[in-house]
Amino acid sequence: MPKHKKVHGHVPGPQQPMQNLCFACGPDNPDGLHLKFHLDEENKKFTCKFRLPQKFWGPPKHCHGGIVATILDEAMGKVNKIRHVIAVTSEMNVKYLKMVPLGKWCTVESWEERVEGREHYNVAEIKNQQGEVLARGTAKFIAVDPERMFKKFLKAAKR
Repeated sequence: MPKHKKVHGHVPGPQQPMQNLCFACGPDNPDGLHLKFHLDEENKKFTCKFRLPQKFWGPPKHCHGGIVATILDEAMGKVNKIRHVIAVTSEMNVKYLKMVPLGKWCTVESWEERVEGREHYNVAEIKNQQGEVLARGTAKFIAVDPERMFKKFLKAAKR
């Protein structure tokens, strides 16, 4: 049986902020999705089981397409943790195959497709309880230096 490891936040190690207000995975964001991802270390895939409330309404009784894209982006972003890098989304493509229902359990799964230097190419799929793929995302992420990227925010926090 594959070993699963719970994964938190975006920033590794001691740089972790006091609060995680991320809209997708932040437990401290009262309006967020509160997605909780787990790493299947053996298969190098991230998974998250979720059920969306009515506040994410798009088409009748189904999720808004922007929320679907957010879930896929977050799932693909988690994959960069496998290589211990912080990377930002550069390009993303979403295929909406079937509508994502509200109030029903779904799963998002993500994995790495390939890495070319600082460019990380990842894939994610949202599936319903029957295993049908409802939406698929592909994205290119660019690895960044977190100290350089967040330098001005870290200085402001020390003041």
